Amino acid sequence: MNDIGPLRKMETKLDDGGKVSYDLPLGDERVPLLPLLGERLNLIYQGEIHCIHCGRKTSKSFNQGYCFPCFRRLARCDTCIVKPELCHFDQGTCREPDWGRENCLQPHIVYLANASGLKVGITRKRQLPTRWIDQGATQALAILEVSSRLVSGKVEMILKSHVSDRTQWQRMLKGEAEAVDLETERERLLGLCEAEILEVERSFGPGSVKRLAGAEVAAIRYPILEYPAKIKSFNFDKQNEVGGTLLGIKGQYLIFDSGVINVRKFAGYEVALDL
Repeated sequence: MNDIGPLRKMETKLDDGGKVSYDLPLGDERVPLLPLLGERLNLIYQGEIHCIHCGRKTSKSFNQGYCFPCFRRLARCDTCIVKPELCHFDQGTCREPDWGRENCLQPHIVYLANASGLKVGITRKRQLPTRWIDQGATQALAILEVSSRLVSGKVEMILKSHVSDRTQWQRMLKGEAEAVDLETERERLLGLCEAEILEVERSFGPGSVKRLAGAEVAAIRYPILEYPAKIKSFNFDKQNEVGGTLLGIKGQYLIFDSGVINVRKFAGYEVALDL
């Protein structure tokens, strides 16, 4: 096999038993990865990067796959995507109002997850469970549904004064995190933050924050033959060829016997897959 094309983030599917399957997009091709576990394969960078939005050839990738003009122009590359509490749509300054209405003025979920330990996060409602899988979470629980990205950011700011909002990716790739009672943590955190969350709801109107008391904990299993003892991260900006025996896939990482690579980080890089 020798597929070639620009990389995109891996496509995932969660079955009813909680197992994740992965496809690797290379241009128009989709390469199923589960049959390749235990096999030797190489990813060979061809020296070209194409913007994942406009297709323009670029010498440098910004924000995981964009050329500089798109990085400066697109709403999805604005600071408020990383810091949703800074959403400025209501001020009339959104870079792409239509995109903002479709993606930010939509129901969002505030959740707890366990990838490298307990964390809080937010995502569009329609992005579950993809968001959890991309973070490498082995457990996840939706705790609140809110009316917009801005509201989700305000609530997350309150919760993250009590719990981290980050995943330690090296720890996540070394093994499964110790199990956490997410339902107990939900009650603890919502109890601690009840008054502040009610204030957010008063600010944005009735129904802007809804408690998801009946949500169930998602248990997620990744295709892993063996976890690495040490983490060595591959980088196409420093080496053209990466690979080895594929030992597993977790989050957006391919885990080889010789190191790991974050596929999403190199979206738009022209790569050949060699078996």
